[in-house]
Amino acid sequence: MEMNLRGLSALMISGAALLGACNGPNAPKEDSKTGADTAAVIATAAAHSYGQADGQEVLQYTLRNAAGMEVKILNYGGIVTDIITPDKQGQKANVVLSYDSLSGYQQKGQPYFGALVGRYANRIANAKFKLDGKDYTLAPNDHGNTLHGGIKGFDKVVWAATQAGDSSLQLEYTSKDGEEGYPGTMKATVVYTLTPDNALKIHYTATTDKATPVNLTNHSYFNLSGGKDSTILNQELELKASRYTPVNDKLIPTGKLAPVKGTMMDFTTPKKVGKDIAAVKGGYDHNFVLDKAAGSLETVATLYDPASGRFMEMSTTEPGVQFYSGNFLDGTLSNTRGGQKYVQHAGLCLEAQHFPNSPNQPDFPNVILKPGETYQQTTVYKFSTK
Repeated sequence: MEMNLRGLSALMISGAALLGACNGPNAPKEDSKTGADTAAVIATAAAHSYGQADGQEVLQYTLRNAAGMEVKILNYGGIVTDIITPDKQGQKANVVLSYDSLSGYQQKGQPYFGALVGRYANRIANAKFKLDGKDYTLAPNDHGNTLHGGIKGFDKVVWAATQAGDSSLQLEYTSKDGEEGYPGTMKATVVYTLTPDNALKIHYTATTDKATPVNLTNHSYFNLSGGKDSTILNQELELKASRYTPVNDKLIPTGKLAPVKGTMMDFTTPKKVGKDIAAVKGGYDHNFVLDKAAGSLETVATLYDPASGRFMEMSTTEPGVQFYSGNFLDGTLSNTRGGQKYVQHAGLCLEAQHFPNSPNQPDFPNVILKPGETYQQTTVYKFSTK
């Protein structure tokens, strides 16, 4: 029975890959069955088995462009395991924190390396919210609050994957009504695209049959040194944000929008991450209010590593970005890539999002998706050197 299921799974994956390759923008043009078969081989050759989760095969897909950049993604949690880019000397390295196996991504305390998080990224206070007069209770998995979707959020499920040529991967997941306490059956689709100019574009859409809070993001931990520097404290960050949302001792926003000018939260001009971090209790783990038009795709952040010369530009349609400086990393994670010790501040996250606890903050931008509406979000991480 197991062999039959594996065979059926392989057949379905091959068929999905063929369909994606035939429709993908970079798929080879074929005028015959032979051409179509070749396209299927091209599309499936980049995926390989990475283990099993929930009785389903976990696959790792590889996206490539003509410039030689590579991005590797799992259908488990939509996890970005690798973003391989060159430094100013042309030496390629992985610029996101990662593990050497699926067991690393499944270990207790795994801090969401590279994952898609939802149904609601970040925190909801007291694991509760009220919607249309009804109270909803979620899983309290973070000091009495709910964090990143709950006990088994989108980061811990197997998504249906369809690869389109070498450049794009589509992931789909249907979250059932009541899953982790959230109302409505919600279908989420995420498309990762590696562009010719070395940008990883992430486009999210979602629909629902009942009103529900939605806040999707990617939780990659960046270290542009590619493993040569154990922390990101010497890397330079700029955020197009003149305000941020102050938090209480449980990292829940107070509801205020405070100016960053004259404070350690000011990244409106490039600043080393480590410059003021000692003055920030616990380190940076704050939502920054972006200075941009609502819904427009604009460059909102840059990150630069002077040693390697790698430069990353982040664009998003979202109103906020959570800057997290890897405060809870302590060197104890196992199965790390190359046996690296991911110490405190080994990587940083720039999570495009709506604000934390928005379901309980009526003055924050709306996060409620209703039937007949489509949630959309686009975030782009572009890599170069200087």
